[in-house]
Amino acid sequence: MLVSQEIRKIAPEMDPLRMGMGWTEEDLEKPQLLVESTFGESHPGSAHLLRAADSAAAGIRAEGGRGARYFATDICDGMAQGHDGINYSLASRDILCDLIEIHARATPFDGAVFLASCDKSVPAHLMAVGRINIPSVMVTGGVMDAGPGMLTLEQIGKYSAMYQRGELSGEQLTWYKHHACPSCGACSFLGTATTMQIMAEALGLMLPGTALLPAVSPLLQQAAVRAGRQAVRLARLGLKPRDIVTEKSFENAVMVHAAVSGSTNALMHLPAAAREFGVPLDADSFDRLHRGARYLLNIRPAGEWPAQYFHGAGGVPQVMEEIKSALHLDVMTVTGKTLGENLEELKRSGYYEECARELAAAGLSRTDVIRPFGDPIGCDGAVAVLRGNLAPEGCVVKHTAVPREMFRATLRARPFDCEEDAIAAVLSHRIQPGDAVIIRYEGPRGSGMPEMFYTTEAISSDEALGRSIALITDGRFSGASKGPAVGHVSPEAAQGGPIALVEEGDLVQLDIPGRVLRICGVRGEEKSEEDIQRILAERRARWQPRPPKYTQGVLGLYTRHAASPMKGGFMDGEEKA
Repeated sequence: MLVSQEIRKIAPEMDPLRMGMGWTEEDLEKPQLLVESTFGESHPGSAHLLRAADSAAAGIRAEGGRGARYFATDICDGMAQGHDGINYSLASRDILCDLIEIHARATPFDGAVFLASCDKSVPAHLMAVGRINIPSVMVTGGVMDAGPGMLTLEQIGKYSAMYQRGELSGEQLTWYKHHACPSCGACSFLGTATTMQIMAEALGLMLPGTALLPAVSPLLQQAAVRAGRQAVRLARLGLKPRDIVTEKSFENAVMVHAAVSGSTNALMHLPAAAREFGVPLDADSFDRLHRGARYLLNIRPAGEWPAQYFHGAGGVPQVMEEIKSALHLDVMTVTGKTLGENLEELKRSGYYEECARELAAAGLSRTDVIRPFGDPIGCDGAVAVLRGNLAPEGCVVKHTAVPREMFRATLRARPFDCEEDAIAAVLSHRIQPGDAVIIRYEGPRGSGMPEMFYTTEAISSDEALGRSIALITDGRFSGASKGPAVGHVSPEAAQGGPIALVEEGDLVQLDIPGRVLRICGVRGEEKSEEDIQRILAERRARWQPRPPKYTQGVLGLYTRHAASPMKGGFMDGEEKA
């Protein structure tokens, strides 16, 4: 028996309360499905999802079920940038997941359709799918078109830094700001939002070919209808997410992440989701799987084209076709078929021919956007996990966005205890070539782990600094960030990690091929590892923890309970000193 029908027997109030909002007697007997979305007037990635939720409910109805629309609106990292609002960003992922859990378990459902588009909402929904474990299909809200001249939002940070340095007029900056987001959908570059949409499909939780659809296209509504119908079928079969998603599924997602040069934030979001599925996955898994992996996707910020062209190039299925030899094709998906079966079915269905017509209208071919396996952009994945006396538990760098001359470097430490001080130093030219800008106390326990987006843009938009300095932080970066940016340094400063002990003039060794980040000298003079450990021990004896930045509310809760960024930055329920 469906769980909804069992609950009706236990809770006699259920039927009258359902009927009080318009359900019929016939509806009460049908499979009952949660339609959970982030719809709200919060940002372009969620503002259009009400229509998609309605389409999913229509699909549920067409398959003989009854949908109930619930809403947990997310925030926008872009609107939160540049002020303390960004400190809420990572914490919001866990809070959204918790709210979805409440929705799903306080009134049990037989299945669900999940609709989300952006940086924290898609990871939150992935976590919730694994946690509540009822038959589910995900629908992601697609991507907006680029603006005039292929203008995309991630360029605004660069133009803002140019304006602050006097290199761009106020009128020019205003024009760029007013034309960068021409429609709803996720921002049209391969940031965290688009990366996580791709990850949701790569895990097998979406219908094939439905990630990163053009947000204003009828294709999105059609996908939502099909997802609603399939969710009812899964509910009747009793096929649950943990029956579908396994360790092999997550390994497939990491291989796709390498092929698309995905956001470094996936190194927190996928492990946090895997934990909810009961699957082991950590940052070292990314490093292992990325080594030798083909990098194929020519999409901004590392590549040439806006993300609106990804679907026309064949989307996730085309990426998977190219790297098929590295994937587990026997994994199950929400179609009720294996990944290998899905890929073969797409070839027969005319899917790729339809995609090609879409891309041809823009004057592009598939290989302009998704390179063939035999002609990749790179052959060593996209990210690397570094370790050393500065990051004993690790840190991450997206090496596909790092200039080759910065793959190995010894730099002068310029430590700052918050991002605001660091960006002021960059914009006022107090940072010089050969410096290592170190931003600390911005990890999960320090301030909620905000993005260092504006600092990376200020650096990468400066021709000299973008190829001669590194930014090293226990915070994190936007998926749009470019340049030599090393994040997630663990243990973080607030936990007494070595990054808290760095002093002005220390020498820092960055060795991406060797996977090393370490302090190698003091006051400009190189030292042995034994000397460095002795000096760090002396500094640690003098170090005093900073008072907590937040003691109340969501950030008080999050900064007390957040796990290490290298584990996923989730609230693990354990309060540590």
